[in-house]
Amino acid sequence: MAPATSPADEPDGGAPAVRIRLDLAYDGTAFSGWARQPGLRTVQTVLEEALATVLRLPQAPRLVVAGRTDAGVHARGQVAHVDLPADAWLAAPGRASRSPGDAVTRRLAAVVPPDVVVHRARPAPPGFDARFSALWRRYAYRIADDVAARDPLRRAEVTWHPRSLDVPAMDAAARGLLGEHDFAAYCRPREGATTIRTLLAFGWERDGHGLAVAHVRADAFCHSMVRALVGACLAVGEGRREPTWPAQVLAGGLRHPGVTVAPPRGLTLEEVSYPDDAGLAARAEESRAVRTLAG
Repeated sequence: MAPATSPADEPDGGAPAVRIRLDLAYDGTAFSGWARQPGLRTVQTVLEEALATVLRLPQAPRLVVAGRTDAGVHARGQVAHVDLPADAWLAAPGRASRSPGDAVTRRLAAVVPPDVVVHRARPAPPGFDARFSALWRRYAYRIADDVAARDPLRRAEVTWHPRSLDVPAMDAAARGLLGEHDFAAYCRPREGATTIRTLLAFGWERDGHGLAVAHVRADAFCHSMVRALVGACLAVGEGRREPTWPAQVLAGGLRHPGVTVAPPRGLTLEEVSYPDDAGLAARAEESRAVRTLAG
């Protein structure tokens, strides 16, 4: 069955378009982040140019992503959408007896570099927006604070820390930050952007490999927020601050010189969650609204 077209989204100024959801992963080590930047290698640039190549488009389409990761940050469960000419999408299989999504996925695998993988491409349901329809994003930050836990085969995704960490103290500090707050103290400001976020889950544990792992989940994150939260917890884990200190910094509402942003290497976007199809458009509308704190 042909995918539904959307006349409101016409990438070439007149032809019917189809919105496609991409599920992808990447090793961020050699990328200058997700977002396209002149003269720099970014995930967005690589994928947009690859889509133009495999679909024979006259110009690269524009991708919209669930979470714009910084330079050096990885993703295992990233989601993006792209509006494509419907005829180019339907023509992707050529004479092969496979779906357009399977054909595009296979063709992308042949042209993108090995540090990017598109796992799946498929028509998105009505109302889907990779960024605004998301309910939450989940990140993990991994630290080897003992030489015995350092695995050179995983060095691209784990930060090697020179001092032992008190993980229970870090966990207590993290839990003091849960809830809806203005996270200005943990964000790099961007003009016109809100810093109000709902931190749904934040905790630390030791995994089976001896790594200290933070699990962080929120409705959205502002620029550098996760790594700043991790940096505040590191000060607690090293014994330089009390477990109540990160919450005190949050209440202060300003960037604190004692909060060091953790290195990007240990951070991975693990998962993005969406409502069922019937709730996608409403969630997108809600997410676009300007946020204020109650009271």
